Amino acid sequence: MIQKTLVLIKPDGVKRNLIGEIINRFEKGGLKVLEMQMLTASAEILEKHYPSDEEYLRIIGEKSKAAGDQIDDVVEQGRKIVNALREFMASGPIVKMILEGEDGIALARKITGYTDPSKADKGSIRGDLGEDSILAANSDGRPVYNLIHASGTPEEAETEKALWFS
Repeated sequence: MIQKTLVLIKPDGVKRNLIGEIINRFEKGGLKVLEMQMLTASAEILEKHYPSDEEYLRIIGEKSKAAGDQIDDVVEQGRKIVNALREFMASGPIVKMILEGEDGIALARKITGYTDPSKADKGSIRGDLGEDSILAANSDGRPVYNLIHASGTPEEAETEKALWFS
């Protein structure tokens, strides 16, 4: 089934001049760029993209715990990460894109690679180009610099496309 999905190239990917390389990998992987724009994200959009609801904070905090960090309160850890992510995502330009392809959401996620670049498969964008890890980011009190955000589910893709391309 043909699906559309949202992909954001984060400030670290833009700063490292990886925009062309990242887009090339998505295109070579079978995805088509339908829309694209470079911008600096507003606080308002980032608060909606990275919400403060407890379930979302728990999921984010659990990723830290799974990476090997000693976490007492996963919700509070998630809150710290979300606040740092919002600040990071507003720190410089990003590239927002809508990509389309056969099973586009899963395909974009596969090409992107796992959240933690140090554990992402070689051949994926994060596995080949990533220079960070969740443990290093948590130790430094910052978000993981993992180059890209890609919608994870059809529901998330619909919500995020509407948010970023209203």
